[in-house]
Amino acid sequence: MTKLFSGVSSKEKILFAKHLAIMIKAGMSILESLKLLKKLTKSRRMAKILDELIGDVSNGQFLSTSLEKFRNIFGDFAINIIRVGENSGILYENLNYLAEELKKKQELRKNVLSALTYPAIVIFASISLVALLTLYVFPKIVPILENLKGEPPLPTVVLIAMSGFLQAYWLYLLIGLTTFFIVGSIFVSKVTFIKLFFHRLILSTPLISQISRNYNLTTLGRTLGLLLKSDIKVVEALYITSDTLTNLIFKRELKNFAGDVSRGEEISRHLEKKPKIFPVMFTQMVAIGEKTGNLSETLLYLADVYETELNDLTKNLSTIIEPAIMIILGGIVAFIAISIIAPIYQITQMI
Repeated sequence: MTKLFSGVSSKEKILFAKHLAIMIKAGMSILESLKLLKKLTKSRRMAKILDELIGDVSNGQFLSTSLEKFRNIFGDFAINIIRVGENSGILYENLNYLAEELKKKQELRKNVLSALTYPAIVIFASISLVALLTLYVFPKIVPILENLKGEPPLPTVVLIAMSGFLQAYWLYLLIGLTTFFIVGSIFVSKVTFIKLFFHRLILSTPLISQISRNYNLTTLGRTLGLLLKSDIKVVEALYITSDTLTNLIFKRELKNFAGDVSRGEEISRHLEKKPKIFPVMFTQMVAIGEKTGNLSETLLYLADVYETELNDLTKNLSTIIEPAIMIILGGIVAFIAISIIAPIYQITQMI
């Protein structure tokens, strides 16, 4: 059932929560609101989901109970926020919280992706330029270089060997690299210990580690803070929050200390043991929040802080990476130019 509805976009989920909140505030029942939402939606997938929800709610089920059929689409976070809203009579407020949270997550993801797009385009263009020079331009010059008297310089010998290899085996190389990336991505997503190694590597790589850490800390602070604000128990909130995180190291840490918290230990105590994952400021602020009984607001504040840091980092990412890419590209082009010019200069010196 749920696989059929796997293509619902973030925008559709935001509109679902926002419009439902507005209709409930206007005095409409949940059933009437769902029926109106079905008339308004332009998405076939969302219309099918709304059909299921309308059928269940009309038979007396809670909305949150019906949404559990689509757990892989809406997630535990959304379902629990709606459940708390239904049970406590603040469904309108919680749906608004949910819509804002989904919107912030979408914007955060969009900012990270847009920041990584420019470096990816530059790297692709660099590889394409090198391939063009090596496979098409340089081979036309090779016969001239081979006919020159004397032993060619080392850079020329290396480039001739590389050009010959690529011309002879470029198809096999392309197939091999494509297979490697496809198989590698499957292993990273399916095999736990490989995925764990890869995510640990991300947290150890300069610059990328900052983006990943700030992204996960933002998600952790906002999700956990909002769940606690909705009066969900700490242990349950930790498990739900762990499922919203993208990095497996963060996921495991949250699940590990959820058990300790259930035995009465403070969250900040566990955070102190992992300074490489959780920054000192994050840990100290959580400790203050626990002591003052204001942990949910503290976590939401921390989410805003790390989101601001992440936005600043992603805005400046292209500025940081561009010089390094230009240096590498310039070095490759210079190597090819030297390989072509050096033997010609060597012959002119002999004359």
